[in-house]
Amino acid sequence: MEKKKKLHNYKWNLFLLLLTLYKFPTLEAFDYADALTKSLLYFESQRSGRLPYNQRVTWRDHSGLTDGLEQGVDLIGGYYDAGDHVKFGLPMAFTVTMLSWGVIEFRREIASAGELKHAMEAIKWGTDYFIKAHTSPNVLWAEVGDGDTDHYCWQRPEDMTTSRQAYKIDPDNPGSDLAGETAAAMAAASIVFKSTNPHYSHLLLQHAQQLFEFGDKYRGKYDGSVGVVKRYYASVSGYKDELLWAALWLYKATDSPEYLKYVINEAQSFGGTGWAITEFSWDVKYAGLQLLASKLLMEEKHQNHAQVLEQYRSKAEYYICSCLNKNNGTDNVERTPAGLLYVRQWNNMQYVSTAAFLLTVYSEFLKSANQKLTCNGETISQEEILGFAKSQADYILGSNPQNMSYLVGFGSSYPKRVHHRGASIMSFRENKGFIGCTQGYDYWYGRQEPNPNVLVGALVGGPDCEDDFSDQRHNYMQTEACTYNTAPLVGVFAKLSQLEQQKLGENLNWRLVASY
Repeated sequence: MEKKKKLHNYKWNLFLLLLTLYKFPTLEAFDYADALTKSLLYFESQRSGRLPYNQRVTWRDHSGLTDGLEQGVDLIGGYYDAGDHVKFGLPMAFTVTMLSWGVIEFRREIASAGELKHAMEAIKWGTDYFIKAHTSPNVLWAEVGDGDTDHYCWQRPEDMTTSRQAYKIDPDNPGSDLAGETAAAMAAASIVFKSTNPHYSHLLLQHAQQLFEFGDKYRGKYDGSVGVVKRYYASVSGYKDELLWAALWLYKATDSPEYLKYVINEAQSFGGTGWAITEFSWDVKYAGLQLLASKLLMEEKHQNHAQVLEQYRSKAEYYICSCLNKNNGTDNVERTPAGLLYVRQWNNMQYVSTAAFLLTVYSEFLKSANQKLTCNGETISQEEILGFAKSQADYILGSNPQNMSYLVGFGSSYPKRVHHRGASIMSFRENKGFIGCTQGYDYWYGRQEPNPNVLVGALVGGPDCEDDFSDQRHNYMQTEACTYNTAPLVGVFAKLSQLEQQKLGENLNWRLVASY
């Protein structure tokens, strides 16, 4: 009888606990697994080319099916970078590098959330295009379309009438930054596919090695060779960061000493151990490079290079400390009154998402090494670093003065008038009637109604330095989203989701034990 009573009490307490968790979820926790799912959906909205049978974003259709035709090369596929229809090689490659790095660091967590297949599909959509664009060892197609003619029109990608001229880099028109970033993307992706698709992984590695050799041998900035890109994705940082970045990813992918030797020997002359940077982006790779190099210190075989690797680590920690507001004086990243990292007015969220990623990765590194960070004499735990990364992710998801998620489609309040041609016009699948170049401006661009298609998973440019945000389609500095905004969040959301599940499990076990 006593046993039956205990069992009845146990079941009743379990029922009450589950009911409480269901009805009153913790206010602090967001559904990071849902955020992860939605972030990967966004890349399907940005696809160019012939869409596959398993396309989940159903308001999109085939587009850009003649890309490269004028130049006699197949350049169908890849991603549109933002709210327009140009395929810019440099930001696309950085997007794929960040997606791949996220899977490399957090593969188990992404798989646990049931999203590994979609993450790998997002990566492969980009790398399949890079394989096409790399038509010979020393030729890489850099761009399809141009921003000037593209921005003159407001129409769906399925209706495109703008120029689809393609531009390339080659020995006479070098682009070491673009070649380097594309090599990094393909090398990182080769690691992702190594265990599940070894043939494809090997193919990516071959292309990556050729591209690195090409970029290193014929040095120059790609925006000097492809003039039409200067107003949109000019390479301000130059190409030395990308060459170091590519070499390091190739070392990670091949374990070949020649690439490590390059990273060590060129560390000073290429700025790897010289530049102390407070941003990480599609243009400036130093912080990511420095952090990735720091992780080599965990392995015994790298002790011969410990002196240089420690210099890389010093600069990586300068970046981390600047995000945590722990450097001296003005050597920190600014913040909004509500605590969001603030680098610059236009599309600031790109810097927030990359910072959240690097902070998350570095906190994991410190945890594995059982070490702590020192900023200006102050000791910082890995929990504090991860906690700040979480605060940035939470701000993005709605813990902000606007009570708005800047990840489109997440929660009940999010930007409804995203600056995006395809999302702002009735879906081609609903109405196949042709919409001309300027018709979109006439009938859709200025509408006050929400976009007819929700750009799920897009991370928009975000609020200004005072946490203010205007949800207007013409306000492209704040309402336009880019692939490289969302890409770093995949790894961050996966890690935070795993931590929430772990915490939920621990709370459940504790309460069950207490109730029993």
